[in-house]
Amino acid sequence: MASLTSSVLGARALNRATLARQLLLSRAEMPARGAVAHLLGLQAQNVKPPYFQLHARLAGFRPEELGRLMEEREVVRMVTMRSTLHTHTVEDARILRPLVQGARDREVGYFRKGLVGVDLGVLAERARGYVEEEPRTMGEIREELLRVWPGADPQSLSVAARCLLPLVKVTPRGVWGRSGQVRLTTLENWAGGGGGAEEGIEDVVLRYLGAFGPASVKDMQTWAGLTRLREAFERLRPRLVTFRDETGVELFDLPDAPRPDPGTPAPPRFLPEFDNLLLSHADRTRVVPPEFKGRNASGNQSRCVVLVDGFLGGVWRSEGDVLTVELFRETAGAVKEEIAADGEAMLAALGDGPGKVRFGSIPG
Repeated sequence: MASLTSSVLGARALNRATLARQLLLSRAEMPARGAVAHLLGLQAQNVKPPYFQLHARLAGFRPEELGRLMEEREVVRMVTMRSTLHTHTVEDARILRPLVQGARDREVGYFRKGLVGVDLGVLAERARGYVEEEPRTMGEIREELLRVWPGADPQSLSVAARCLLPLVKVTPRGVWGRSGQVRLTTLENWAGGGGGAEEGIEDVVLRYLGAFGPASVKDMQTWAGLTRLREAFERLRPRLVTFRDETGVELFDLPDAPRPDPGTPAPPRFLPEFDNLLLSHADRTRVVPPEFKGRNASGNQSRCVVLVDGFLGGVWRSEGDVLTVELFRETAGAVKEEIAADGEAMLAALGDGPGKVRFGSIPG
């Protein structure tokens, strides 16, 4: 049985522990597939962010590696946690989609006014047969369903199909350097196998702690977009250690997980919009200083961010071969040189070639 500890972990201790799990204290010598699995997926609302996420975390990462995994159907883009697109290994897609299916079913309920008279079971089977004939666009799916239920709301039909079925976005969409229309089919049709989650919720809790811990029950619920996970944590309590944050919230962790000294150096890192590092805890102060809360977003659009000393320190955008960085506070020249060097390396690996970094303000 793991021992219980009453130690308090401050923001810097939590920051360094989380960065270590997230492969952001130093770039890991790890294949892309292993990193996607370790991180339990990469936020993928847009096409390019997964590539930037892996560049920030892996030594020698080349975008072709992830692109090949997508083309070979070893990783897929689909809606899972928080009703958002993620890039997952096929194995994790089969595990995580059933885990969040209850939340997706409830999401359909929000659109019930547009689905009066629609049999959801029939809708799911009709949509499944249609997309398994060949991958379809969402517009095509909507039109097919409107033929059966012409009086229904078109958007509600689309939402229902997306929520009720494990739809994946097929390649070439999402592959680095290629383009293509968004087309969807089922996970089973694209990757084979009937699936079925062999890992229980306790296994996913352990993996979440391995990638995002130490963490509270609410933290994991925020990451997953689920509720009522307390029982799973309680069943695991004998195998875990616990801490408290500075406000007294109980944090769970794996006994042997890395918890570096709070003084451990954290190099600058460029992260894309919607990186899960900033979205997977109820209390984000382990990464976002209170004085900078909200500054990594413009309206409902997340900005690309720069980590400085492990915390949100600025935002960035690239145009052509110029990467513009806006830092939120005065920063020493030596640190700015480190930031510029990491930015130049990112441009060289993921841009159109060598580029330059400038420090200035970013509108909006």
